[in-house]
Amino acid sequence: MIRRRIFRLELRLRTLVLGERTLLMGVLNVTPDSFSDGGKFFQTEDAVRAVLAMELAGADIVDIGAESTRPGSLGISADEELERLLPVLKALRGRLKIPVSVDTQKASVAEAMLDAGAEILNDISGLKSDPRIAEVAAKSGAPLILMHMRGTPRTMQKGPFAKDVVRDVLSGLRRSAEVARKAGVRKSLIVLDPGIGFGKSFAQNYELLAKLPELAKLGYPLLVGTSRKGFLGATLTRNGRPLPVEARIWGTAASVTASILNGAHIVRVHDVEEMVQVTRVADCVLHRELRPRNAHS
Repeated sequence: MIRRRIFRLELRLRTLVLGERTLLMGVLNVTPDSFSDGGKFFQTEDAVRAVLAMELAGADIVDIGAESTRPGSLGISADEELERLLPVLKALRGRLKIPVSVDTQKASVAEAMLDAGAEILNDISGLKSDPRIAEVAAKSGAPLILMHMRGTPRTMQKGPFAKDVVRDVLSGLRRSAEVARKAGVRKSLIVLDPGIGFGKSFAQNYELLAKLPELAKLGYPLLVGTSRKGFLGATLTRNGRPLPVEARIWGTAASVTASILNGAHIVRVHDVEEMVQVTRVADCVLHRELRPRNAHS
């Protein structure tokens, strides 16, 4: 358990303080085929209802993506991505008080989404797919989340996996941050994500959670996403089979707690209402001053 550094993330319309408490990023996939909720929010009306429900449940940020990145998935065109995303952003305009992050690997999509009201960019490729995203971020002044992924969604779980996963993630994230900064993105606007489940063995995901303090030494705030992922299903088997996605909430809760106690500033989750409770309790363990006053038990 470590003491988190405090960071201030300047957005277009507000400032997010990272580290005083854990911020919760709700996940919305406007896709027909994402691993966890594919098809549930493919219609604009369903997506908007889900986002507003996340805000009501206590999300601090909502991360909206339209291209599935589940293992084995194929990409879609920028036009198709925007056809899925823009109606949701337009429908949310004036109704949502928390910031929107856009999950995309394409500079053209990132630019269009910022123009439509998004405030944060989230690139799961760490600028490997389209380095121009860094230029979009630099020009707009938007924060940029850079994730580590070994390979591509289509190939990432086929291996070979890194022999030293912590060293591999450290070097990859360091390289991504350097690309971003050379493009003009301020250091104070970069957030790093170790990419749990993206090109790592099940055991390596647990190793990364345990060794998050080593990643914190890079000097950036950390975002961690473990929600409902395959390594949890493989751990929590039922009748010899991985636990279904919808039954992984308690495993998610444990992994979110581990993330927070080891230094995560933001956790990315599907089950917002439940994980609000998890983050609040974990923060009380991490920061004694957050415990309720006059509490006897």
